[in-house]
Amino acid sequence: MVDTTAALRTLYNPRTPWQRAWREPHTEAFRRMLAARPVARALLPASFNPRWTADFFTIAPSSPEPTFAAELTAVARLSDEQIRADLRATRPEPLAAELLADGLAGQVVELLDWVWTQTVEPEWPERERRLRADIVARTAALSAGGWAGVFADLNRDMRWLGGGRLQINDYLEPPLSLDEAEELFFLPAHCRRGWVVWDKPTRFGMVYPARGILVDPTSPAPDGLVRLIGANRANILARLDTPLSTTQLVVVTGLSLGTVSDHLRVLLDAGAVSKRRSGREVLYWRTPLGTALAAGG
Repeated sequence: MVDTTAALRTLYNPRTPWQRAWREPHTEAFRRMLAARPVARALLPASFNPRWTADFFTIAPSSPEPTFAAELTAVARLSDEQIRADLRATRPEPLAAELLADGLAGQVVELLDWVWTQTVEPEWPERERRLRADIVARTAALSAGGWAGVFADLNRDMRWLGGGRLQINDYLEPPLSLDEAEELFFLPAHCRRGWVVWDKPTRFGMVYPARGILVDPTSPAPDGLVRLIGANRANILARLDTPLSTTQLVVVTGLSLGTVSDHLRVLLDAGAVSKRRSGREVLYWRTPLGTALAAGG
């Protein structure tokens, strides 16, 4: 759901070159869909402003890994009046006539389902690998530097203040208490900037931009490294500046699965890479030793 909301925001108003490049193949279909759905067309400008997204798009997940269908069901349960209240909180101005009719929750569900089906689901395996890779990298940062190390580059407005206090933006609103919180989520997404998700008062989350959204790990390995450990091993090591799975390495290197696995085993034994299981994948990334080797140092 988080990545589908990020995709919808990008389709509606891309802010960066990579977002515009991703949007371009979907632009015509998106326009045709909106032309046939006047309620969805009215929903978009009412749901997004530069500093806020309507809350019905940002419901906290009900479990660590819910299905997309389950998250759509949570949206479908909202009343039309709740959706209109969220819209008024996002943009305090009169709602368009199309948004005063019954059936708003169904329209939101149909819009999200279209974005998922047409733009996100076809590339979901690769998206999911990038998101899981980010989680592994953040977990490594947490082990090395604590929460302050994780938040250092999570979001430019996010700061660990100490004493159990986390600043997530520069808004003037008073702090939100998490005293009753039972679950706190940090969710990577393909987005330019993050946002908050919540189901007050028990579930809260922070969405942040995933690392490696545009990563095309093709930087050549230094000649000295190639001579030292061989071209294929050097090629693999050069690509592991962000965590990648064995399957991803097969795709980007053109080597066979067995060859990649053999080289990774050697690099692991040498202390040049680390690994961690994430879901169905095992992800690999460079250690400080591997980084020094890849840099020619």
